[in-house]
Amino acid sequence: MDAGGVFAVANPRGSGVFGRAWHEAGRQATKPNTWKDFIACAEWLVKAGWTRPGRIAIWGGSAGGILVGRAMTERPDLFGAVVASIGGRDMVRAELTPNGVPNIPEFGTRTHEAGFRALLAMSTYHQIRDGVAYPAVLLTHGVNDPRVEVWHSTKTAARLLAASLSGKPVLLRLDYEAGHGVGSTKRQTFDEVADVFAFALWQLGMPAYQPKAAGRR
Repeated sequence: MDAGGVFAVANPRGSGVFGRAWHEAGRQATKPNTWKDFIACAEWLVKAGWTRPGRIAIWGGSAGGILVGRAMTERPDLFGAVVASIGGRDMVRAELTPNGVPNIPEFGTRTHEAGFRALLAMSTYHQIRDGVAYPAVLLTHGVNDPRVEVWHSTKTAARLLAASLSGKPVLLRLDYEAGHGVGSTKRQTFDEVADVFAFALWQLGMPAYQPKAAGRR
């Protein structure tokens, strides 16, 4: 904010902020409401004059990684930078991981058609399309994450690099001494937050955060 930006927090359907019905309206088959609400919030910020398309950076972690990933694939024109921290991105395969079964009540199961279609709809990896100009992306992950395996981020980075026509960076920030954030030191947390905001301010064109030419100070 000191650099001239605006910080907004969205509480889309699927969160528990407004009670059980609000949560139920954004889980399993109704999960698309989550990124639809989020996109609507971004569009409101544009309509209200706070920003414009391409000048919005979005950030979500864990299940919020589903949110920002699908908002990006649904409306790549709306966002200038996307940060997805320790987020689920291949939801079709997530059920097969050690932490997958406990999450079936929230996300669904691929063992029947309705559940598979719900998981496919919320899976960022499967919604990335060739030849689309995607925004700049920073994927952060703790390599020792027991809840969301690091391959969610690595395979999504590879897919985006192969698919995007924008020429904007797709970056991985992997911490080999971290997991899902729980247990990270204060220094680890501060370092990641600093990298996230530096990335966002760089990609949104803030002058003080632009790389300097070689040989210049």
